[in-house]
Amino acid sequence: MVIAPHPDDESLGCGGTIALLRKAGLPVHVIFVSDGTLSHPNSKIYPAEKLRELRETEALSALKILQVDAANTSFMRIKDRSVPNPGEEGFEAAINKMLQIFQQFNPDTILVTWEKDPHPDHRASWQIVNEAASLLSKKPRILQYLIWIWELGKHSDLLVNQYTKLYLVKIASVFQQKKQAIAAHVSQVSRLIDDDPEGFILSPQILAHFDYADELFIEQK
Repeated sequence: MVIAPHPDDESLGCGGTIALLRKAGLPVHVIFVSDGTLSHPNSKIYPAEKLRELRETEALSALKILQVDAANTSFMRIKDRSVPNPGEEGFEAAINKMLQIFQQFNPDTILVTWEKDPHPDHRASWQIVNEAASLLSKKPRILQYLIWIWELGKHSDLLVNQYTKLYLVKIASVFQQKKQAIAAHVSQVSRLIDDDPEGFILSPQILAHFDYADELFIEQK
């Protein structure tokens, strides 16, 4: 099971691994936590509801490239940049919603964003996953993938003793699938939405961090 705080995180952080799992015939379910609607908050052409629909459509297109069908996709639709942390309003509700999906699909392994990722929604998503997984009778393995550490963090942040294992997954055989999946998030990699000059875009500089034929995962003690 893959947890994506926003539509596109799944393709950026573990798109190759998803493609490899599907190539091996293994089931993959993807949960999108936030609605991603603050990527272009000032757009008149794409107000929040229309942007949410667009980003969900893009996510489904990306997953189709990775061989994950719509039936194995869940959208929690928490407001972008408002994914709750422990003690905040909505945290328990988010845990319960996540837990219901876990119980339905009974994952052996969960891939989720790194608990120290510089983006607050990414850290909060890890908190929700960690709490929900702890309530399962059969505890899944949790692996963390990296997104914003490369652009906004320090590489030295990774050099800490609390991690027991780092895994490097070789994705050369499915690398083009990953690139196509990233490109399917058109609103995030182009000026499709051109009426918000402050709108977010995955620049070539940011995308370069994911232009490698391997993906890194962290496993805690």
